[in-house]
Amino acid sequence: MGRSGSVARPSGTVLAGGGGALSARGSDWLPDRACLRGSLRPFRVAGRASPACPHGVPLPAALCFALTRSLLLTCLVPAGLLGLRYYYSRKVVLAYLDCALHTDMADIEQYYMKPPGSCFWVAVLDGNVVGIVAARAHEADNTVELLRMSVDSRFRGKGIAKALGRKVLEFALVHNFSAVVLGTTAVKVAAHRLYESLGFRHVGSSDRYVLPGMTLSLAERLFFQVRYHRYRLQLREE
Repeated sequence: MGRSGSVARPSGTVLAGGGGALSARGSDWLPDRACLRGSLRPFRVAGRASPACPHGVPLPAALCFALTRSLLLTCLVPAGLLGLRYYYSRKVVLAYLDCALHTDMADIEQYYMKPPGSCFWVAVLDGNVVGIVAARAHEADNTVELLRMSVDSRFRGKGIAKALGRKVLEFALVHNFSAVVLGTTAVKVAAHRLYESLGFRHVGSSDRYVLPGMTLSLAERLFFQVRYHRYRLQLREE
């Protein structure tokens, strides 16, 4: 495929702004749990608004009152369901972070710096890590997958994510990959617009995606919902 046997750690300025240079570098930085919780936000809980009856009252609440004839239970049942949803959503999120910290994010060098066609970048602004992104090769179909792209919530909206995404695209072009692919569970419209602005095309979605760390218990299935989206950017035809 015309790629070298190893990938050097990237260096240099990706973007300037905010009073300092934003640079991308290799795996000399290792994340901790607090950093991942603050900046690595791969998804939010997806849900649907409750349907309403003609008088504007949510249908589940109206049904609850019709069955129990109790205002107290009508208030407590929805609150209890929301509490359960919060509990299991938080449980899945923390399990996901633990899984990440014990797999690829526990050994960035081994997962992203040593394998041919893979790499990892850290965005640094004024000496602080504000974003990360990784690329991992799939030799079978000559594609590279964009992974772990995340920006600290305090620094979003400054073009950092787009700069990191472009770094992966440049990497893919230099190493002669035919396409860049990514998967996301993000529900924010801004995230999907970002991928589209980079040239990615939405190629499918699934409601049966199993997030790493999930136990697939009945409670998790009832109270946690997530949709997995797939994107692809074709660089050249094989």
